[in-house]
Order: sequence, then structure tokens, then C-alpha cells
Amino acid sequence: MDVRCFLALPNPRSLRGPIAIATIALLISACGGAATPTDVAEGDAPVTVFGAYATQIEEPWDGVIHTALNAEMEAGRIEYTFTDDIGYSGDMERVLRETAEQDAPDIIFGDAFGNEEAARAVAADYPDTAFVFGSGGGPVEPNFSVFDNWIHEPAYLAGMIAGGVSESNVVGVVGGYPVPEVNRIVNAFIAGAQETNEAVEVKVTFLNSWFDPAAAKEAALAQVGSGADVLFAERFGVIEAAQENDLVAIGNMSDQQELAPEHVATSVTWNMAPTVKYVIDQVMAASYTAQDLKDFSMVGKGGAALAPINADVAGGIPDDLASLVAEREAEIKAGTFRVDINEGTPPGSTIPDA
Repeated sequence: MDVRCFLALPNPRSLRGPIAIATIALLISACGGAATPTDVAEGDAPVTVFGAYATQIEEPWDGVIHTALNAEMEAGRIEYTFTDDIGYSGDMERVLRETAEQDAPDIIFGDAFGNEEAARAVAADYPDTAFVFGSGGGPVEPNFSVFDNWIHEPAYLAGMIAGGVSESNVVGVVGGYPVPEVNRIVNAFIAGAQETNEAVEVKVTFLNSWFDPAAAKEAALAQVGSGADVLFAERFGVIEAAQENDLVAIGNMSDQQELAPEHVATSVTWNMAPTVKYVIDQVMAASYTAQDLKDFSMVGKGGAALAPINADVAGGIPDDLASLVAEREAEIKAGTFRVDINEGTPPGSTIPDA
């Protein structure tokens, strides 16, 4: 459904268990936590923006885009509406065409993964609208720009923490699909864990789903049964498993400490505010062009970061480990430490039949 609002609360039926209420509270907090855009000058007409999301908005990947657009709306720079939970069965093209034809927004943001052909086909038919989509492909003139969550750098730092605090030397990772965009995050996390713990074994399970909290929790519990005492929640649902077993968790996409304050050590965070602001500025200046917006989602431009380390997490974080992570983080920001981009499927991953 199309909604104009400052926050999309989760559908209660999609979130079950003890952290459901905390999830809603986290989203309320997140919508006010993005970088504050510059207020629009009095008399300037706001840019009209539509968000087209394949998943439910509480899924963190689309939620990060939504949060950045909400911040721009609160600043008065845009008028923002969206449709979520569009899926992958052909509805994306219908929604995009209806919106482009009937509402003619200045910009359409969305996620094209699983809907690449639909998003690109509609963009080609409406060249006066800026299409800005999460995509594994390249930009197309004149109006189709692409972005992605290039958060491998903070993922490496999070891996350092996971390896450093694990007492069993077994760390679990639950991911969505074994696609390049996820693999590079997981591989960076594994490399970081190996820096601080040469003996670490990282168990990786993919769900073949972008949003299935119940399946993610089940996969995490299986890893706990195999000895994992630290869990990286690349997908939503894993943190609940860590909380129920009094283990350490690492969040993903947004700072998820509020979901389990005594168990989330840190989170690998993605901030779409730099990307969103840049595109809106371009449209306001009538200078928009199709681009690969990759750099705006990396540490260097503030698009990715490691959330503050939670010293109160179960078992604590050793001071020397926190200092080493801070040192690596400073080196990444200075450009003197490079986190390799490895988009291959992590060896030994568990992948269910499609």
C-alpha cells in the first residue's frame, strides 16, 4: 500500500517473540538517527520521491534507504511516499509504471535485486524521472543510477571483535543469498575474525531468502548447537537466538544494540544519507546524471561504519581488542589499510536447495 508517513512500523504478524517490541522501538529511534540534511530554503518546491521496496520495510536493507528518505522529508526537502513488500513475482514493474505514469515523481528509489529487468525497463520508458536503485549492475544513461551497501570495511572490524571474544573458537554467520553483495560482507567478516584469532572456525549458513526471521533464528540455533558462541546476524532473526542462549551477537545494516542490549557487541552499519542527499542535490540543481554511487556507501564518505562497541555485552570486550579495532578503523579511514573485496561464496557454506 502507498503510505505517506515519517515511520513505517512493522506488521506485528511478521515479528514474533520477545524482541518484537524492541524492534519497533529501534525503528522509531532509527528514523530520527540519520544525518540531518540541510533544510530547504523557504519557497523552494520540495522534490517528490517514491520508494519501491521488494521486502517489508522492517527488513534492514530497505529500512536503511527508508530512514534516509524520512530524514530528508522531515527537513522539508522532499515529499515522500512508498510501497513496500512488492516481492519478486512481476509486481515491481506494475508498481513502477503506475507510479511513473500517474504521479510522475522526480526520483524513484528502490532495490532492483531480483527485479533488475523490471526496474531498468520502466526507467528506459520514463527518462525524465531519476531512477536510483540498489543493483548489482551498472548505471544506464540518461536516468538509471545504481548503489549498493559497500559495508565490507566495518564487517572486517566486526569480525575482529567476533574472533577476539570467542571462547569456543567457533563463530556463526547467517546470510541471505550467496550473491556477491553478501559474500563480500561475509568474507570480510571472516578475514577480520582470522586476524584476531588464528584458530577460529567460521560457520556460514545462507537462507536463500532476504527476509525470514524464523528461518534465520533456526539456522543460528543450529550453529550454536555446533559450538558457535558468537553470531553475526547478516539477516534479521539471529540476534534473538543469541539472546536466548546468552551469547554475543553482531548486528547488520543498522545499529541493533537496542534489540538485545546485553548481547549485541556492535553492528555493521550502512548509512544511505550521503547517497540520498547527493541525488536530491543533483535533482534540485537540474544536474542529475546516471551514475554508479558506490563511493557514497563506503567508510570514506560516511556511508558505512562500525557502530559503537558495547562494553557491557555479555563477557565484555577486552580493552586491548577494542584498541586494536580502533587502530584498524583509523587506518581504513586514512586509506592505509585496505579490506580486500572477495565476492566468492565462502568455502564450506551451507546453502539450502533453491
